[in-house]
Amino acid sequence: MSSLVSRVVAAVALLPALALAAPPATKPSTPAKPTARPSKQYTIEQFMTTTLYRGASFSPDEKKLLFSSNQSGIFNAYSVATTGGKPKALTQSKTESTFSVAYFPKDERILYTRDQGGNENNHLYVRSLDGKEKDLTPGDKLKAQFVGWKSDDFSAFYVTTNERDERFFDLYKYDAKTYARTLLFQNPGGYEFADISRDEKWIALDKQRTTADSDIYLYDVAKKETQHITAHKGVATYTAASFDPASSALYFLTNDGSEFTRVASYTLADGKVADVEKADWDIMYTYFSQNGAYRVTAINEDGRTTIRLHDVKVGKQVALPQLPAGDITAVNIARSEKRMAFYHNGDRSPNNIYVYEFATGKATRLTNALSPEVDAEDLVEAQVVRFKSFDGMEIPNILFKPHQATAETKAPALVWVHGGPGGQTRKGYHPFIQYLANHGYVVLGINNRGSSGYGKTFFTADDQKHGKEPLRDCIEAKKYLSSLPYVDGSRVGIIGGSYGGYMTLAALAFHPDEFNVGVDIFGVSNWLRTLENIPPYWESFREALYQEIGDPKTQEKMLRETSPLFHADKIKKPLLVIQGANDPRVIKPESDEIVQAVQKNKVPVEYVVFPDEGHGFTKKKNEAEAYARTRTFLDQYLKKAAPGATN
Repeated sequence: MSSLVSRVVAAVALLPALALAAPPATKPSTPAKPTARPSKQYTIEQFMTTTLYRGASFSPDEKKLLFSSNQSGIFNAYSVATTGGKPKALTQSKTESTFSVAYFPKDERILYTRDQGGNENNHLYVRSLDGKEKDLTPGDKLKAQFVGWKSDDFSAFYVTTNERDERFFDLYKYDAKTYARTLLFQNPGGYEFADISRDEKWIALDKQRTTADSDIYLYDVAKKETQHITAHKGVATYTAASFDPASSALYFLTNDGSEFTRVASYTLADGKVADVEKADWDIMYTYFSQNGAYRVTAINEDGRTTIRLHDVKVGKQVALPQLPAGDITAVNIARSEKRMAFYHNGDRSPNNIYVYEFATGKATRLTNALSPEVDAEDLVEAQVVRFKSFDGMEIPNILFKPHQATAETKAPALVWVHGGPGGQTRKGYHPFIQYLANHGYVVLGINNRGSSGYGKTFFTADDQKHGKEPLRDCIEAKKYLSSLPYVDGSRVGIIGGSYGGYMTLAALAFHPDEFNVGVDIFGVSNWLRTLENIPPYWESFREALYQEIGDPKTQEKMLRETSPLFHADKIKKPLLVIQGANDPRVIKPESDEIVQAVQKNKVPVEYVVFPDEGHGFTKKKNEAEAYARTRTFLDQYLKKAAPGATN
């Protein structure tokens, strides 16, 4: 199904990951020689006038593009002419972020989704031609997701919901005119929907055993039978990617027999398996355009995304448009296969939307994301650097060096830990990091062992070792930062969100003398409670999560030993905690209790709770406050920490 695009398979994540990939290096790398330049510092208000964009769907006549934007301060659905112009708001929510999904293929109705205050119970809505809204998935405590169009005639679309059993998602077919629906697959448990063949005979299902070991099943719609098609020995991932347009084969991703993920195919008629495409990195996804003229593949290449566009008939790659430094991502080929929409971003350039015409080779930029008040030259270009950890394992990182940091004016620094476990930090525009770097903080985005993108050996190196070896990588990251001529090694803090927030708390509790400060953004403090209170719709990943981190029923002692809450009396450095009140992944008591525990130590603790957010930020005002509060905290307790240090 060509509409099932841009799916990136990852381990269960407490926080949507940043990302990075890198091959083994022969020796630790060092950043390029620092150069100083005058750099204007911007206020948080100036930074926040930057606009974020998500999604891209062509209208039926392909003259307009549907996307989401937080231009108004909160995400809403917009459309813009593919030739350029001023975007038009199609939704006007002022309280809940609204994310566009797609135009209807035969008229200009649109689908979009929103939750309630960040609780992740997304519903699917339709906006009729008269502008009226209808909830297609009404109900309490239900989570719904659009998963594609019936792409032979576009008479229907597919939706998964967990309304029958909050633990499992069933697949429904909705009539595109009446919205009447039919149950196509009732999930008995443990399966995740991946794709449905165009002839509607087959449904591809993924099943996770551990975060590094998974399988694919085929469901015969007519016979209502499920077949396991990826029996294997040892640890390997198998993930369904896309059925081909002819409904003759299922394309899938696997790292069986290798370190990195490749593309293979399974022929439905005879079960024949063949390798299709490889890279020296993990392939993240692959899918076909509407009529099969093109196949798009995305590769996780050394901290950035590389797109391969294949001309299927000719059997060659198609050259992509030449653009300034950065990455082309999220390619969406129009149904006519005459044009495509895509995003482009760089370290100093947020995501912008382009439309590319295959016939003319012309790429038209439709958005200007960066604030007009911010000069991109004042932002910083990130570098991929590596160091050897305590046991010789090479650790890849993304380094952001402020322009004003020199050997004469050494800067304070932060170890930035990504979410996950199993996430990545990658190159590209990171507004929070750029804001901190703009105000004089060196930021090292560490990809500690257990991060994805470096092969399955590196990815599994943190299993059942959280709070131990991966944390020691963060300690070594501090040593690496201290070795840089422009970093003041006496002023190094640690910051992270979700799993990165856990690592922040763990660093302060288990290595209390290493870092000067910590910033915990909705991080885990008590693994026992978090693992026992995962969202019900994560049921299919529960055992995989337990094998990654620990089973609260059988490994209580180990989880207590690695949970910062039970060792909070050791924390003696200033701590900032940020939490969304409606977070379903890391619930608010995780932050409440660590704050209360650390306050007993007579340690400076600041606590910021956003009543209308969940596991992350969807509202500009909250994002701005979080960034500003973090910088104020760091200025007070880190930047001014050394004698003679100034702002």
